[in-house]
Amino acid sequence: MAISKLHLLIIVLAPLLGSIIAGLFGRQVGRAGAHGVTIVGVAASCALSIYVLWQLVGQGAAPFNENLYTWFQVGNYEAHVGFMVDKLTAMMMVVVTFVSLLVHIYTIGYMHDDPGYQRFFSYISLFTFSMLMLVMSNNFLQLFFGWEAVGLVSYLLIGFWFKKPTAVFANLKAFLVNRVGDFGFLLGIAGVLLMFGTLDYATVFANALNIQGSTITIFAGHEWSVATLICICLFIGAMGKSAQVPLHVWLPDSMEGPTPISALIHAATMVTAGIFMVARMSPLFEMSETALNFVLFIGATTALFTGLIGIVQNDIKRVVAYSTLSQLGYMTVALGVSAYSAAVYHLMTHAFFKALLFLAAGSVIIGMHHEQDMRKMGGLRKYMPITYWTSLLGTLALVGTPFFSGFYSKDTIIEAAHHAAESGGWIAQYGYWAVLLGAFVTAFYSFRLLYMTFHGKERFRDVAHDAHGHDAHDGHDQHGPHEPHESPWVVTVPLILLAIPSVLIGFFTVGPMLFGTDWSGHVEQLPFFLGAIDVAAARDTVAMVKEAVWHGPTAFALHGFVAPAFWLAFAGFALATVMYWWKPELATRARRIFALPVRVLENKYGFDKLWIDGFAGGGVRLGRMSRAVDSNVIDGVAVNGSARLVDFVAGLTRRVQSGFLYHYAFAMILGLIVLLAVLIRTLS
Repeated sequence: MAISKLHLLIIVLAPLLGSIIAGLFGRQVGRAGAHGVTIVGVAASCALSIYVLWQLVGQGAAPFNENLYTWFQVGNYEAHVGFMVDKLTAMMMVVVTFVSLLVHIYTIGYMHDDPGYQRFFSYISLFTFSMLMLVMSNNFLQLFFGWEAVGLVSYLLIGFWFKKPTAVFANLKAFLVNRVGDFGFLLGIAGVLLMFGTLDYATVFANALNIQGSTITIFAGHEWSVATLICICLFIGAMGKSAQVPLHVWLPDSMEGPTPISALIHAATMVTAGIFMVARMSPLFEMSETALNFVLFIGATTALFTGLIGIVQNDIKRVVAYSTLSQLGYMTVALGVSAYSAAVYHLMTHAFFKALLFLAAGSVIIGMHHEQDMRKMGGLRKYMPITYWTSLLGTLALVGTPFFSGFYSKDTIIEAAHHAAESGGWIAQYGYWAVLLGAFVTAFYSFRLLYMTFHGKERFRDVAHDAHGHDAHDGHDQHGPHEPHESPWVVTVPLILLAIPSVLIGFFTVGPMLFGTDWSGHVEQLPFFLGAIDVAAARDTVAMVKEAVWHGPTAFALHGFVAPAFWLAFAGFALATVMYWWKPELATRARRIFALPVRVLENKYGFDKLWIDGFAGGGVRLGRMSRAVDSNVIDGVAVNGSARLVDFVAGLTRRVQSGFLYHYAFAMILGLIVLLAVLIRTLS
């Protein structure tokens, strides 16, 4: 059975139609109409995406790759709108639309009183359309269109509350930092066009071997590998979109936007675009070991060091945001060790439990009447039981607890990095130790969040009244005297629906998607991503993991209990339990003892200062210097100075041209005397 072109068009265009109706006709359709039409559009897209995945997996349908429309043709170069839908694409389509659908439903409760209700639904539906265009594209130009579209809509969503200065600053920061990455991405696409003469995926991948060993001269006397140059430029784009060090600074600040977009951007969509892109470009990246080492180094640095920042954060959403940065680092490490399937598999499992944690954080914010500081929470477990238990399940998945979905993807990455380190250089060793130590860090900040929010003393009672005993509630930003409460069903139902795959999906999909077996691990099958991901046999670390430890999901999970990652995660859990539940005073004492490293982490290693005061501030200072040069040198000397010189010469000339005959005769006599003097001097 062939995949229907009509179905693919509906998948892409249904969210776009909903966005147009909610955005342009929001007043006419009202609030119910706005959320109704966008939810129906995304639900239709989700249902058809699941059907397309079933066709590919269950019915053996051939991958779809077809151009639908020719945008333009210039000489031998053509630009098309088309779709490439294989198992990698279909998996991404299901994840994007499913998470987006739940976020749409959740938004009904979270944004209930917001005056921009219809506009918000229009934006998130447009975001879904943009992401689908990105993952379904069959050429680099359409990929770039989707890439820029999700960047633009994220700018609108992060700055949704445009009267809030911090939100405006955050969306500008996200937009500008992503432009840095996108410049590299555009250079990479230009390199592909230069070397292959086309932007079509299938043609480029089929001819990837043609650039092996090819070099190009950028600076005289320096030869660069073409494959390395193209791949590093493409990955710089991924560094911006997937928030890798040092282009990660925009993501924590994007928490200024409403919580639903935090889940949408940081779970399954925008930040995973870079991971998906590198996996899609695996035939090119396999041509360059240097590029893969670069990817591995950046991913390892992000996985460990951004996770450490999460330890000192007190804003509940920012802790989850730094967790996202760290998990994106894990995915990037997997890409760097050629475990592309493990990277996109972790992308899939992470989408569910990270969306769950973000939406649970939003539920806490609703229950606490818009309070986000965990130091003003505590003891919420009895007030918000559904939010608590779903948060606990999401946390267990995040830290890689055996049998939970996060374990299967995360442990595979750690095992793959271990195999790469055994035969690799210092970068591979660094990558392995970074993801291994990251297990401890992840468990520590995750349970710190859980304990500070849901356990211990009810600290919100200490801040409900001011020093005079009066109500501190201002009507919007503080919880005041109200007790916390469980969120409405439109908030809790998405939490439950996300908790289910966070627990179960890994057990049933790890065999088929990673190791080429059925779910039980006993029946061999064709690799799930066959034809979508290419890996050199010598670097196939996922195959090495299969050979070493894969004997089915149960045995794999039981092996996890004796692996170093589990015991490091357990140590992080134990330390967080002692410091934030059993003896909370230890946390205050530790913060005082380790004041210097805490200050370094609170300053985010100085990256914000580097970007804001360094690059952005340097640009402003350069602009001021340029303006001074323009005003004083160009305008003052070159333009106005030449005008003054002409005026001065004209003034002198005006005095000479008096109009009296005897003045001219006198001048002629003086001139004649001068000429005679020169002549006599010459002859003598």
